[in-house]
Amino acid sequence: MAKDSRFIRNFCIIAHIDHGKSTLADRFIDKAKLVQSRGPVKQQMLDNMDIERERGITIKSQAVTIPYVCSDGQEYILNLVDTPGHVDFSYEVSRAINSCEGALLLIDASQGVEAQTMANMYMAMEFDLEIIPVINKIDLPSADIDACLHQIDNDLGLDSSMAALVSAKTGEGVDALFEAIVQHVPPPTGDKNAPLRALIFDSHYDAYRGVVVHFRVFDGEIKEGQEITLFSTSVNHTVEEVGIFKMGLTKANSLGVGEVGYLIAGIKTISDIRVGDTITSANNPTKTPLPGFKEVKPVVFSSIYPVDSNDYEQLQEALDRLKLNDASLIYEKDSSAALGFGFRCGFLGMLHLEVVQERIEREFDLSIIFTSPSVRYNVYLKNGQILHIDNPLSYPDVMQIEYTEEPYIRAEIITPATYVGNIISLCIEKRGTQVALNYLDEKRVELVYEMPLAEVLFEFYDRLKSVSRGYASFDYHVIGYKTTNLVRLDILVNSEPVDALSQLVFKDNAASRARQVCQRLKDEIPRQMFRIAIQGAIGGNIIARETITAYRKDVTAKCYGGDISRKRKLLEKQKEGKKRMKMVGNVEIPQQAFLAVLKTTDPKN
Repeated sequence: MAKDSRFIRNFCIIAHIDHGKSTLADRFIDKAKLVQSRGPVKQQMLDNMDIERERGITIKSQAVTIPYVCSDGQEYILNLVDTPGHVDFSYEVSRAINSCEGALLLIDASQGVEAQTMANMYMAMEFDLEIIPVINKIDLPSADIDACLHQIDNDLGLDSSMAALVSAKTGEGVDALFEAIVQHVPPPTGDKNAPLRALIFDSHYDAYRGVVVHFRVFDGEIKEGQEITLFSTSVNHTVEEVGIFKMGLTKANSLGVGEVGYLIAGIKTISDIRVGDTITSANNPTKTPLPGFKEVKPVVFSSIYPVDSNDYEQLQEALDRLKLNDASLIYEKDSSAALGFGFRCGFLGMLHLEVVQERIEREFDLSIIFTSPSVRYNVYLKNGQILHIDNPLSYPDVMQIEYTEEPYIRAEIITPATYVGNIISLCIEKRGTQVALNYLDEKRVELVYEMPLAEVLFEFYDRLKSVSRGYASFDYHVIGYKTTNLVRLDILVNSEPVDALSQLVFKDNAASRARQVCQRLKDEIPRQMFRIAIQGAIGGNIIARETITAYRKDVTAKCYGGDISRKRKLLEKQKEGKKRMKMVGNVEIPQQAFLAVLKTTDPKN
């Protein structure tokens, strides 16, 4: 039987990256004794991937049901949804928030309020959640609790008297936080007699049972054997099993209003399940779906090729299997004259790209090459046609183009006042336009800039941390498209264009980018018996050049005297031979040359 919704509390933990969300979730699980400890307890219990553990980040949101007995003896069911912290996964955060009535806004006692703290708080306010501020890491010597309380009042506009002080590492204050959740987070509301309405907030793939759908019930009831419909696709399925999350899947008879759980219905592909979609009953469907559903769109594009062309089939299988657990990854077949057959992929951001790359290399033991990341441009042709280009090879002839547009972001940076000058210089260099500069208090400044997304892809985050000594925090969202002066930069080796190294760049940055690529190729391509020209070109104009000198045999060594004309004749003969060799010679570009160009960018760009 479904639980009484008065004794259910649904909440999530939201915070800036690395403020301790996963550690606090671990303490909740410890206190509820959901894990029987035999020996050392595993950290980041809700983070399943090795990459999540090593980097200390959450990539996929997780859910867990925690039974809790309140101080008055009443038993409550607390449903915790752990959320990712990195800006790339903000849609994961929004769908998790949509499934809750309350949010713990976690603030690092030594760092204070940062950019994503504010962005996530505004998102929680949009969904009308009860927000409980939580100051974490109070055990650190550098903890400044008074400053955090001041920031909660002034920067966030929340009531600092409600703030809970905890140390997720030691467990101090966690019991009081449980009580605060029960008192302040409202119970879920909904009509148990109305047609079923449940929100899908995540899903994962089980090799034996198919797709496991994570959902939260808003109205009605869902039980085993019930016929259900997915609102966006109108496809019917029969529920084979429902249950709740208790560090695993725990079967239940039914789930009612306010409950969070999973269902298995023999669904074979994860692309059939869309996050934010509404589940309803096939026999008695609801008229209106739950609001907030949107298709998640990739913003960064890159092609993947296997280092060994014989691994193409394995790469396809690896992407198919990754797609089962990552619905936001999109890909299609692609080919390159230099690198052979591969796949053109779309990602949510650069961290998402890095995670996919590491997972392919680790989980499937494949050596792969990524082409230079690109964003999607709008190209308006003179004949009125509009093209959406994310691959440099698809870029049309410049004579056909009326104008081009590139995606822009609104970047919010919070930094100590000492580093404002450095950060303004960095943003101007990245073609940013200042929208606002707000002093949050005597020491901290919020900078708001509009800048091209393409400029953020190349080491912007690393350089921001460098110029601010690690103190600046950064959050962004895409705001639309603006006109730009775009050109296609081609790289020619021995007068032959190398398609895998082509890039779409802002015209004013093209020369420096071309010089950088040519220099890297010169360092990596081995010398030949003939001279090799490495050139950067825009259309027919060469804008950068490096030359790899030839190996040279001293053909005049045997001439120990005599007329100069004899030496000249031998040198001319050698010159003719090298010219013929250059015409028929094929320059092999080693794989490490591609990696050097694509992985390393110039500090100024």
